[in-house]
Amino acid sequence: MEKLRTVSDTKRDFYSHHKRPINSVYRRVVEELLVEMHLLSVNVDFRPDPIYYLGVVSSFESFMQGYKPEEDKESIFTALCQSVGDSPGHYRACANNALTVAQKMGEQLVSWIIDPTPIADGEGLLACIQGIKDNAKFKYSRLFAIGLYTLLQNASEELVTDVNRRHEALNSLSAVLHLPEEKLEKDLEVYRSNLEKMAQMLTMLKDVMEADRKKREERSQQKTASE
Repeated sequence: MEKLRTVSDTKRDFYSHHKRPINSVYRRVVEELLVEMHLLSVNVDFRPDPIYYLGVVSSFESFMQGYKPEEDKESIFTALCQSVGDSPGHYRACANNALTVAQKMGEQLVSWIIDPTPIADGEGLLACIQGIKDNAKFKYSRLFAIGLYTLLQNASEELVTDVNRRHEALNSLSAVLHLPEEKLEKDLEVYRSNLEKMAQMLTMLKDVMEADRKKREERSQQKTASE
């Protein structure tokens, strides 16, 4: 019998792929995402799908905005994927394909998910939706919720910015995909709240760095003037 991988095993794999220190501001984001991906990967009922992949990619990109050094971002994402036995190329390809379908469907996305029909380049998402409908043991996750939210957002911004339309869309999708509506709404509320907090923190850090830069320039000018 194969030994079940532990969180420690996955973390060890991650840091064997990404060896550079992670900026302290973002370390919690990375570790929480790593643990969440690990716990899903070892769950017997979990099957990754395009909406989940989109949730991982969009969550990573949203919370890692402003990461320095910029070139380390891809290394971190690659390590996340490899630590759970997958590849970043697979994650991004599946996510991008789902986004393409959402953008193509536009306002009709919700009705298409409720009653999907074959469309060009939509085979993966179509199979995903039909598979979820037929799977009584489908494993819901916060990352799936984020992927679903991102689909709606890319189909039509109003589907997520208009509270009534968002609630109606999530209600309809929860019913047809057998999702826990209350948990879905709560997970997305926390997600949006955390995005706002991250944006505020980045603005604050930018202001602090700018103030420090000005102080250094002033000290340099004063030193030059006194010489």
